[in-house]
Amino acid sequence: MVTEVLSGGIFGVDCRPVRVETDVSSGLPMFEMVGRLSAEVKEAAKRVRVALKNENISIPPKRITVNLAPADELKEGTGFDLPIAIGLLCAMEILPESMLKGTFVAGELALDGRVCSVRGVLPMMLRARELGAERCILPAENIREASVVDGVSVIGVKSIGEVLEIFGNGGREQAVVYKGGEMPVSSGFDAYEDFADISGQEGLKRAMVIAAAGFHNLIMIGPPGAGKSMAAKRLPGILPPMGKEEMLEVSKIYSAAGLLDDKNSLITKRPFVAPHHTVSYAALAGGGRNPVPGLISRAHKGVLFLDEVVHFSSQGLEILRQPMEERKIRIDRAQGSCEFPADFMLLAALNPCPCGNYPDSRLCRCTEDQVRRYLSKLSGPLLDRIDICVEMSRLKIGDVSGGAVIGRQYTSEGMREGVMRARMIQENRFKQGGISFNSRISPGELEKYISLGREEKHFMEKAYDRLHLSLRSYHKILRVARTIADVEESGEVKLIHLQEALCYRSIEDRYWR
Repeated sequence: MVTEVLSGGIFGVDCRPVRVETDVSSGLPMFEMVGRLSAEVKEAAKRVRVALKNENISIPPKRITVNLAPADELKEGTGFDLPIAIGLLCAMEILPESMLKGTFVAGELALDGRVCSVRGVLPMMLRARELGAERCILPAENIREASVVDGVSVIGVKSIGEVLEIFGNGGREQAVVYKGGEMPVSSGFDAYEDFADISGQEGLKRAMVIAAAGFHNLIMIGPPGAGKSMAAKRLPGILPPMGKEEMLEVSKIYSAAGLLDDKNSLITKRPFVAPHHTVSYAALAGGGRNPVPGLISRAHKGVLFLDEVVHFSSQGLEILRQPMEERKIRIDRAQGSCEFPADFMLLAALNPCPCGNYPDSRLCRCTEDQVRRYLSKLSGPLLDRIDICVEMSRLKIGDVSGGAVIGRQYTSEGMREGVMRARMIQENRFKQGGISFNSRISPGELEKYISLGREEKHFMEKAYDRLHLSLRSYHKILRVARTIADVEESGEVKLIHLQEALCYRSIEDRYWR
């Protein structure tokens, strides 16, 4: 008798469907598994045998063959234990074969029969829904993660014995079934620290509002203690909230990486990823024999913060170039290729020189050659992909002692209100365009969404020639100017908006040209 159980394995951030076929027939007693299996999948035979024994289920001395199809794809992970066990129980006629119709199964088995959690449940649920499955049998520990997907019922089990209780006795189900579609509610913005805690630096806060409103890449350059890291940690608190589809998209990445648990069943806030400068390029990009999302992908729809960016390896920094343009990263391996989403906002910070005091000649002890070598660690092509460059100055004693008056516009709440107003303007503008932010306007659509007057065109022509801008830099200035106009609630991009956007590029020219 041959039984077939629908299951799946994780490759990248997606689930590949797998048919677990089980045959029990007369012949030399053995438990054979085929279908291009990794070591942990081959070991499933031993785990299933012992788990069933400890649940007082005897496997008959027959020839047992388990095939994981399609046979030309490598199977990895421990999530095939439960489907193998259920397929075997159906083949032995302990469980009714009718229970397998329209059912997706995944789970790891412990030797005592317990069903343990697995990674990648969210991609599995999404693929099960695509395949037309009506229900999923999963570990009870993964219930919250699975329940966010609507259209598929979920049955959570803690052990093989519980599977027998639910589907035994003629197939009468006695389980708590979760209907799915339960979306956790975000806790709001109160978990983030306030920009009001940063003394002075109004120019930086203004740039942060513009960057958050248009999802622009930003780099901060300034002396130690100016507040670069403090500002970076507060940036997520002014970003627009994610929609349901974005939550599922980001959570799918974290699920595939095994980073979701019972407490965090869904990512409801935009990610903020801040790796140490010693991180390897493989950890940034992702990879492995069975590719796992890297830090770049975990920052999808959120912020990737590189503090002291010049201390990161050159190879690691250059990896950012392609995903910053294409908003995805491709990983090629012998068993196949996969694409990880990488639509992130890059936020970087650095000192102006090794000692941090350049260009103050009274305090800076670095030679021009040292400063040049220090700053040259950021390549021209990478800088060309930065939209906004902000120079921060050393704080004055009046700022530190509270001499500066902090208005509402310089608090996180006030800054967030400005971001949300600009975000609503963009939503109305891009209703039919399939774009979310100004930074995502393609070169071919710039004229459609950004119309310049005669004076503004003449200004940009002069800037293009005198500053020797690349075409990419020219386009980025236009996109930033469009966002500045939205923040100011102006329907047209005016000369003052272009001038401010150009200032954010001129600071870059001061240090790197």
